[in-house]
Amino acid sequence: MKTSMVQYRSGDGWQSKLPEADSAQTLVLVFGAPEFMHDSSSLQQVADSFPSSHVIGCSTAGEIFEDEIFDHSLSVSITQFEHSQLKSAWSTVSTSASSFAAGQSIARQLAAPDLQAVIVLSDGLQVNGTELVSGINAELPAGVVVTGGLAGDGPRFENTWILQNGAPVSGKICAVGLYGDRLRIGHGSQGGWDFFGPERVITRAEGNVLYEVDGRPALDLYIDYLGERASELPAAALLFPLSIRASRDTDERVVRTILSIDEAARSMTFAGDLPEGHLAQLMRANLDRLIDGAGAASQDTIALTKRSEPGLMIAISCVGRRLVLGERTEEEVEATMELMPAGSHQVGFYSYGELSPIASGRCDLHNQTMTLTGIWEI
Repeated sequence: MKTSMVQYRSGDGWQSKLPEADSAQTLVLVFGAPEFMHDSSSLQQVADSFPSSHVIGCSTAGEIFEDEIFDHSLSVSITQFEHSQLKSAWSTVSTSASSFAAGQSIARQLAAPDLQAVIVLSDGLQVNGTELVSGINAELPAGVVVTGGLAGDGPRFENTWILQNGAPVSGKICAVGLYGDRLRIGHGSQGGWDFFGPERVITRAEGNVLYEVDGRPALDLYIDYLGERASELPAAALLFPLSIRASRDTDERVVRTILSIDEAARSMTFAGDLPEGHLAQLMRANLDRLIDGAGAASQDTIALTKRSEPGLMIAISCVGRRLVLGERTEEEVEATMELMPAGSHQVGFYSYGELSPIASGRCDLHNQTMTLTGIWEI
């Protein structure tokens, strides 16, 4: 496989020429700023340049290009495989309730005996990420690696897009399946947040809508902790994600981040489900541990494949991490590249949710993590 990287910057145009690498075995990943929804000519240029290739992409809360982070840009990777096959799939997610069926549709379109991995990009606001992943998992064998993320819109939470046939559209999910025994896929997902406050019981929730914790309105709890920053909800809640686990008998946790609030119902809508009876605990940032977590995700990704030749790293990190890390944000994308073999490339984006196995198990929805997918072909 051979990977090329190109970048488009608003006001400056393409920083280098789009390569001539169009083929049915070419994967083109496009991660772009939200404003390309309204001026999509550069996105159409990519689609026109790769008519036979598999082109997927989404809007972001920041574009990752190698070991740097940009806004108002397109980060594009073009990977041409030599021995492996690709297939694209799309589905519609019109409401949160349609997420499971949308996941099933994606999986059914891609299912095959030699399917090794699936990269999924989803609308970031209309989807229930937990149900999307459950739908995919219900249709695919456990050995298929599923990773990806939910599209972003900076800190605004107003509109996200997915790239379909060169056009940015909302309410869609896109995916690419990777096939063949010459592929080697690594993955890693790490956080780095610190727990604070007591662990509480989720006493009332419906899917990804949280109503009560310990019998108290969820929004009131967050307002108490946020203090003066409560007026900045929902964006301010990104600084204090929620860790949940099934019981005190397990150390397996997932993190949930907020998408919206309902002041009348005193509820909060998260990117994934919060089952009643699960334990929930607030988290806050530790900058050094967040950066170390990104490095650990890279170590996990490479350890799974033990490859020493150049590969492609797809980095998907949470918008909440970027808001917290501020000027130190680039340190985490630098950390993910440090262990990659010389000549490797990295592309990615800041998201509203990350899709990855926790370790070697089935895919799950994560928030506030750095999630990595490493791709090699032998």
